Amino acid sequence: MGVKPRTDRPVAVIGAGVLGRRIGCVFIAAGYHVHIRDTSPAALRDAAEYIDHHKAEFSLMPRIHKARDEDDEGKEDDPKGGASISQVELESYTSAPYSICKTFTNLESAVSNAWLIVEAVPEVLQLKIDTLAALDKCAPADCYIGSNSSSMKTNLMLVKVSAKRQRKVFNIHFAMPPSIRMVELMTCGKTDPAIFPYLETVLGECGMLPVTARRESTGFIFNRIWAAVKREIMQILAEGVSDPSEIDLLWEHMFKNGPLPCQLMDQIGLDTVAYIEDNYIQERGLPSTAVDWIRKEYIEQGRLGKKKASPAHPHSAAKDIYLLDVGLGGNTKDVSQVHSNGKILRLNLATQKLTPVVVGQNLPDGIDVSLETQRVFWTNMGRSTAACDGSVWSAEMDGGDIACLVPVGEVHTPKQLAVNELRKQIYFCDREGTSVHRCDYDGNNHVILVQRRVEPGSSLLEQMTLWCVGIAVDAQRGLLYWTQKGPCKGGRGQIFCAGLDIPAGETAENRTDIRRLWNNLPEPIDIELDGDSQTLYWTDRGEHPFGCTLNRAYVGGEEMDMEKVILARHFHEPIGLKLDKANNIVYVADLGGSLYSVSLEDGLKTELVRNDVCYTGLTLV
Repeated sequence: MGVKPRTDRPVAVIGAGVLGRRIGCVFIAAGYHVHIRDTSPAALRDAAEYIDHHKAEFSLMPRIHKARDEDDEGKEDDPKGGASISQVELESYTSAPYSICKTFTNLESAVSNAWLIVEAVPEVLQLKIDTLAALDKCAPADCYIGSNSSSMKTNLMLVKVSAKRQRKVFNIHFAMPPSIRMVELMTCGKTDPAIFPYLETVLGECGMLPVTARRESTGFIFNRIWAAVKREIMQILAEGVSDPSEIDLLWEHMFKNGPLPCQLMDQIGLDTVAYIEDNYIQERGLPSTAVDWIRKEYIEQGRLGKKKASPAHPHSAAKDIYLLDVGLGGNTKDVSQVHSNGKILRLNLATQKLTPVVVGQNLPDGIDVSLETQRVFWTNMGRSTAACDGSVWSAEMDGGDIACLVPVGEVHTPKQLAVNELRKQIYFCDREGTSVHRCDYDGNNHVILVQRRVEPGSSLLEQMTLWCVGIAVDAQRGLLYWTQKGPCKGGRGQIFCAGLDIPAGETAENRTDIRRLWNNLPEPIDIELDGDSQTLYWTDRGEHPFGCTLNRAYVGGEEMDMEKVILARHFHEPIGLKLDKANNIVYVADLGGSLYSVSLEDGLKTELVRNDVCYTGLTLV
């Protein structure tokens, strides 16, 4: 379990301005009572109104719950408990009933019983010195006091604060919740270090993303980075090297969709980074302190980043997304043409431009690529689910050299598809055919690996429990995973696992190595496997709240270890998904015409594209 909200004592926010009211709303939405103090009654009225109108929005922020080790059981959930952290679990969060927000013009009344005070008065040093002095006199002895200042260290504000109190004073800088959830913590130089792990836990459970600076630093961490970026951008503009639109385009592509800054330095190689910095130092007369430190602490010790282990694969980070428009959206003006309206679209992540690659397809559903051969593979479901008229296709990445691999008559309703680069094979499910298939890149050696038996006289609902849809391959361990979706929103979905090859002497219909991992799922659709961590991800288009979700579970241990976790929810009939390990993101496409990214670090779900179409499968390049 995580930290229990201190509902017995309030959090006090000093200052009811734009940020003060947002800080108060963060704690209210997480179940804490809040006291807001300001000298202006009008500001207090505005703050109370803001919190009342926005607390529901703040309650939707993903909460980070940190689980305790068994040795910590029984310790109190307060700053003195000293909870140690064993793991982090991200989950959808429903707040407890909203707590009480009270407003005060009198400082002593506002803080008389507070366990945490956040000072958010204007950035005037003398005002902050006087405010902290007053708080020192009237706040409880065990109360923590944090200054929200981003530009001033708290040690500058301690002029009138007692030595004993200084151990409980620190910086706590909120950015702009709920859109920016970052909070940076920093010592005043004398702060008790045990405060920070506890506050990180509290803030995480309030939906924030807390980071603690290791030492005092004007501007904390991010503002120092941003200050350097701003200075260089202004220099580029002043020299006439570029213009704002080009700079924003490069930033979006490199840091929103590409590697993160430290990851990028790792991929380049820290020795190369140092050589590049040497050029800037020589040309501009810059200090060499930072690059000297990199050489001493990293390069001279042989720590060169990922470069030392192996060169970064040119396709290791997603540049484009290939999406399938199944052809059933509002953009289909002539309903009689739906069977030739399907498209493969390429989305450029930096420019958000959608480009048709292949058109005129018959209800395309599953897609994947071979980076080695630079070809894309996809399935077409066909005109009729009752007929054996589906097909599987391949083309070059630009849509050229289209080839039919599995023709009409050999598969009923092919659905999701997965490429196995090691074996140079593709795997796909056949829904109405109740089967799992495999063939080579050129369509040869087409075999049925799994055939679910439809009992004579069985109802359509029973047959639906055998419909195979999503597929994932673990080439290293020789395993195959697939979903059987069950009736529409029927709560009878299942996920299975078996070997990549049929056991000797057995058939696709009677093989004995099939293992059911889960049943009674709302309606599981596509699946994706992270083979390194043995984590399975899947979309579920069943009923809310457990359907229309993105899910994951560990599949490398015993059955008791395979706990399902909902990473994100409230999609509009989610179908395709793809894991982007380089950027720690899962992309999800839905029939509502949206493409989303879901961060695996904090569960943040972001809508990237929304159109009047129906998206099915997707893959990354």
